[in-house]
Amino acid sequence: MERKVKVGLIQYQIKPDWAENVAKVEKLLELVKDGGADLAILPEMFICPYELDLFPRFAEPIPNGRTCEILSGWAANLNLHIVGGSLPERDERGNLYNTATLWDNQGNLLAAHRKIHLFDVDLPGGVSFHESALLTPGQKITVLEILGMRLGIAVCYDIRFPELFRLMALAGADFVALPGAFNNVSGPAHWELSLRGRAVENTIYIAGVSGLAPPDSSYQSWGHSMMVDPFGQVPLHLGQTEGFGVVEVDPERIKDIRARLPLLKQRRVDLYDLRLLKS
Repeated sequence: MERKVKVGLIQYQIKPDWAENVAKVEKLLELVKDGGADLAILPEMFICPYELDLFPRFAEPIPNGRTCEILSGWAANLNLHIVGGSLPERDERGNLYNTATLWDNQGNLLAAHRKIHLFDVDLPGGVSFHESALLTPGQKITVLEILGMRLGIAVCYDIRFPELFRLMALAGADFVALPGAFNNVSGPAHWELSLRGRAVENTIYIAGVSGLAPPDSSYQSWGHSMMVDPFGQVPLHLGQTEGFGVVEVDPERIKDIRARLPLLKQRRVDLYDLRLLKS
């Protein structure tokens, strides 16, 4: 990583109205740009509430859908790199994905990351939630060069899988953008804990960016968008209010923490084999 990069996190109440959400995001992006941001990050499913039955109605192709056209225009007009949160993507075969997009400041699509891990659970009492009933899992890990740094992209439930973040760190990631939408049970228990854990384990910056749900929504997202630095400190935390913040990703901070905690260099890959437990 060559220089400090200013990153804007955007958090707002996501309504079941595409045009209303788009208008709100545009105003917040302008404020983030005025705040000096080089890169802005939007929430998971930033164009519709996180409700599975809404996804087919809001689904569109990437990069030729209406939301991608808007994202490309914002990036070019504001001279701003944008992680377009995520949106429901429908491919040419009719499959649905939860997909995060990355746009450069010329309006070019640099990456489309499909959420890798889908949350399926059957709880006592007959309560079930199955993302896989509607969504298809992604098959690729995303790390690429942008603004002089190596950026990784993941989506929400991906944060619970340390292997993914270790692989991104080994691929040179300095910073991971994570659009997410933990709920009001898992959020207070695990959102900050998971973000800080992955950041410390891999000595990287992580930004978890969540929307807020309308009061009558069946899924109440936790919000609490935040940036975590490589030492697990939180220089930006948005709580449960609408707004934005701009914070730096500092290469010198990464170098300093990696010198103090050389975790990636001191891995014992010669022992990381389950077969050794059976010998």
